[in-house]
Amino acid sequence: MTYRLYNRTGSGGFVVEAALVLADVEFELIEHESKPGTPLPQEFRETNPWGQFPTLILPDGTTMTESTAILIHLAACYPEKQLAPAPGTTAHAIFLRWLIFASVNAYEGILRTGYPTRFTSDPNAVEATQSAAIARTGEALEVLESAIGEGPFLLGNTLCVADPFIAMLFIWFRGEIDTPRLTALTQSVRNHPVVGPVWRRHFGDR
Repeated sequence: MTYRLYNRTGSGGFVVEAALVLADVEFELIEHESKPGTPLPQEFRETNPWGQFPTLILPDGTTMTESTAILIHLAACYPEKQLAPAPGTTAHAIFLRWLIFASVNAYEGILRTGYPTRFTSDPNAVEATQSAAIARTGEALEVLESAIGEGPFLLGNTLCVADPFIAMLFIWFRGEIDTPRLTALTQSVRNHPVVGPVWRRHFGDR
């Protein structure tokens, strides 16, 4: 059995698809056309009760959700592909720190911006929830900006799976911040010979 990836174009599942392509492994891609907020097929709900993309079925039939968990798992499965630094190294500690930081802080803010009614039951607070989320996401992205160093990627000249994840969050951000390193990282992800085609399929020229 190969991997099976449940995904939707333009969703956070982009990063898992990119990681599978970087790992050069066979996978079955099952794409749903439903837009955010619309009902999902019961088949998918049975696979992922939380109703979010991506969901990855491993070759042994185990179900994985949560993009960052999947990225860490795939990097561990294919160390020869260098999807992340070797576990136990300082570089791996840095990789884990900023991948989890981006997921917990920047991605959370993106969700609050796009789905404010999930985070407030007060219809009069929707706009304030979005505004606060945009501000907080901007602060998180500025922290990531300072973490990139010489670049162009998070860990220097070599792409790891944290890079497409961070780039994805950056283009989803609705605010305005001065982040030349994040801009350069995102451009490098777009131009990457392996990840670039996956990026364009999901996000076009963004």
